[in-house]
Amino acid sequence: MSVMPSARRRATRALAAGAAALALTLAVPLAAQAHVRVDPGQATAGSYAVLTFRVPTESATASTTKVVVDLPADHPFSSVSYQPVPGWTAKVVTTKLDKPVETKAGATITEAPTQVTWTAESGHGVAPGQFQQFTISAGPVPDDVTSLELPAHQTYSDGSVVDWDEKTPASGEEPEHPAPVLQVLPADGSATGTADAAASADDSGDGASGLAVGLGIGGLVLGAAGLVAGVVALRRTRGAAA
Repeated sequence: MSVMPSARRRATRALAAGAAALALTLAVPLAAQAHVRVDPGQATAGSYAVLTFRVPTESATASTTKVVVDLPADHPFSSVSYQPVPGWTAKVVTTKLDKPVETKAGATITEAPTQVTWTAESGHGVAPGQFQQFTISAGPVPDDVTSLELPAHQTYSDGSVVDWDEKTPASGEEPEHPAPVLQVLPADGSATGTADAAASADDSGDGASGLAVGLGIGGLVLGAAGLVAGVVALRRTRGAAA
């Protein structure tokens, strides 16, 4: 008995759909992780915070050779130091502020660290498929804001530069190159809901990556089911042909 061509086509389509679903699912968490981000994502106002910038190399052919992080000048830190990274040199740039900043604690800041630059020595760049962590101690954390953007600029060995400086719109849809953001929690313990939300997001390292992992698991299940259905259908058509 011959098999109807349409049955074989349906089986082939089921296999293709399952494979496509798996491929897309695997790409989602990888895309979410491929961002320069700051960890932890929150700090308490008035405290000194240890902040780590995780920098993955997204290029398939070039290494990361320089990383620059811009620090806020309108809501500045008064002190920044860096943790040495083997094979990299680091420099903190201090700038005289155009306008002195008065803090709630009564301090007047006239100059402040505004940029940290890490530069790889020869042979120590971050190769494709790798990431590096760059850590600073900064403080006191400003007490007059609820969040601080910390734009980063990533230079590759081929001369290209990726600017991680895009703001997340009100819609919440993440841009292609979002700026690392530090949430500032009040020192008096108020706004508990904000603190809990920030802590929940940080539990997964990043809210978006946590969502991506969840989507990835669900997608893997659906993709695998699609592949199984396709294989079963194809076997049935072959059995009918026999």
